[in-house]
Amino acid sequence: MAEYLSTTMKIQRARLDLTQAELAERAGVTRKSVNAIEAGHMVPSIILALKLAKVLGVTVEELFAIELRLE
Repeated sequence: MAEYLSTTMKIQRARLDLTQAELAERAGVTRKSVNAIEAGHMVPSIILALKLAKVLGVTVEELFAIELRLE
């Protein structure tokens, strides 16, 4: 079994009607970083995860979870 990071970031952005660019600007990162995290190609640092959660008005645990995948 392998662990991977899942995220509800796209859902949380939609709830607030934010584009990737708007979220990125508010969190102080690039749009490419937001896109990479949503696509599962990048694992955010703890600091970035906290910033994103704060901007989206959720906890880090609501935004990210570790899931197991059979390989």
